[in-house]
Amino acid sequence: MSRRITRLEDLARLAGVSTATVSRALNDSPAVTPETKRHVWKIAREHNYRFRRYMPSGPIGAEATIVVVITRPQGRPYRLSDPFILELVAGIGEAARERGCDFLVSHVAPATYEDLSTLMSTSRADGIIFLGQSSLFPEFNRLAGEDNRFVVWGAQLPDQSYCSVGSDNFRGGKRATAHLARLGRRRIVFLGDIEAPEAMQRYSGYAEALAEANIALEPALVVPAHFEVEFAEAAVDSLIARGVAFDGIVAASDLIALGAIRSLLHAGRRVPEDVSVIGYDDISFARYSHPALSTISQDTGKAGRLLVSKLLSSGREEIRSERLPTDLIVRESCGG
Repeated sequence: MSRRITRLEDLARLAGVSTATVSRALNDSPAVTPETKRHVWKIAREHNYRFRRYMPSGPIGAEATIVVVITRPQGRPYRLSDPFILELVAGIGEAARERGCDFLVSHVAPATYEDLSTLMSTSRADGIIFLGQSSLFPEFNRLAGEDNRFVVWGAQLPDQSYCSVGSDNFRGGKRATAHLARLGRRRIVFLGDIEAPEAMQRYSGYAEALAEANIALEPALVVPAHFEVEFAEAAVDSLIARGVAFDGIVAASDLIALGAIRSLLHAGRRVPEDVSVIGYDDISFARYSHPALSTISQDTGKAGRLLVSKLLSSGREEIRSERLPTDLIVRESCGG
């Protein structure tokens, strides 16, 4: 014997409200009170009502639903386990909770304009926060002309048509390099993938600090490395094997810096006595590494609050991009 399908009319009778009210409640309409929504949804679940795909996936009564999407870094698969990404997602989550919003982390990793456009047109969320611009700057600019319900964590770039929030990468890279120069380091490596806009800005700060310290920029000391420990370790292994002399490393991320230190210690190089190292991000692991990692800090809590605030304002007012200040955190790995 087949089970009877529960209809909207059945829910209305059980809840003591009209069919129209039930429909609005199931779709999280602001015209229905939170108490009525909770009552209707409780009855719907108890009677195995078949929810439609277009009905909201977030908690009923939330002020908004925000989706976090992590782009592919330079076309490669992303890792949600990246410590900085986790801390940034936590910052967004705390900010969303303070504003009464639900937030979801999407499984989608867009790599093309078509991916972005499909995501925006099919998402039921009130807005999307993209973590990382990767190489999608032209695509985000194009998307902004069609749908502005998004903000991006990343570098602010010339002729940008969308809102981004990011740290002052240029100043961060410059401060790290200038500090090593003040410590007497003269052959300073920049370790990072400068195809990424953020890393390129950090590299530009590195180059300016070298010029101000009257240190020649040597192409052999600009070494590509993806934002992962293993890539950085292999890159520094190669430098050592080729006999390239260096006494300092400015890394484009803390994971890169930790990979560099791992390579140096395996090769018998002392940190910081032989080579000073400074990372970028100030992830939690940085203070507990051995030696404790000197780094450039980014305020993920403030970043989360700004991203959520600007996203909730999108469509209602013109929102501007913003750069967060960075701080040099001196620990053991740079030697002073």
